[in-house]
Amino acid sequence: MEITFRKATKDDVRFIVKMIANDELGSLREEYKEPLPEKYYQAFTNIDKDLNQELIVIEDESKEIVGTLQLSFIQYLTYQGGIRAQIEGVRIREDIRGKGLGEKLFNWAINRAKERGAHLLQLTTDKKRPEAIKFYEKLGFISSHEGMKLHFYK
Repeated sequence: MEITFRKATKDDVRFIVKMIANDELGSLREEYKEPLPEKYYQAFTNIDKDLNQELIVIEDESKEIVGTLQLSFIQYLTYQGGIRAQIEGVRIREDIRGKGLGEKLFNWAINRAKERGAHLLQLTTDKKRPEAIKFYEKLGFISSHEGMKLHFYK
C-alpha cells in the first residue's frame, strides 16, 4: 500500500477523532458524533498553531486517511537542555490493521523526532493494551519508568 504522511488539517479532525474513539478505551473517553463537538476543533486550532506540536495523518493512494499520530516536542533543562519527543494518539484505521502501517508510522515518527533534534522519543500506553505494549517493545521501546497520572475530571 502506498502511503503519504502529511500535516493534519481542520477537515481531517472528524476522521482523526473517529479513529481515536474506535477502540475499547477510546470509546469510553471520546465523544464522536455528527456533528463533531466544537471542543475538538478548538483543540485542533491550539495544536495547529503550536510549533512544538505536529498532528500527522497518513493517507492511502486514494487519499483516504488510514492513520494518525501526534508528536509533541518538549524542551527542558535536563539532559543539557535537551528536547524529548512525546508520541500520542497513534491509530491505524481498524479495517487495515495488521498490514505493517503501524510500523511505518512509527518509523516516520522516529525519524521526525531525530530531525527535530530530540534525544529520545517516549510514549505512554494503557496497561489494558497488552498487544500495543508488545508492538512497542518490538520497535525497541523499553519500559524504563513507572508512569503516574492525576486526573482532574470524571
